[in-house]
Amino acid sequence: MAITMNLYYTGENGAARRFAEEMEATGTADQIRAREGNLCYRYFQPLDDPETVLLIDSWSDQAALDAHHASPAMATIAELRDKYDLHMRAERYVSDDAGVPDHDAAFLRE
Repeated sequence: MAITMNLYYTGENGAARRFAEEMEATGTADQIRAREGNLCYRYFQPLDDPETVLLIDSWSDQAALDAHHASPAMATIAELRDKYDLHMRAERYVSDDAGVPDHDAAFLRE
């Protein structure tokens, strides 16, 4: 049962994008991706909101997410959030072990 967090970082004058770029450029994002249990750690920018960056952050289970939250990377993230004066909102999703049902998969093109 994977846990996925959608984290929306919002700032002003491109601050959210600069935050994500610094996370990537400093290797902090790669360090998080290398943590045991990390399934996804990727930034996206909504086409209709240039002041927001979406982080999709997915973990194998709650223990892996808790270990991430206890890691030194969280202090780095907090410092960068303050540096760029970002505000956040979060959505939490828990995976369905059954996967995508056939009637939904029929709409996918691979």
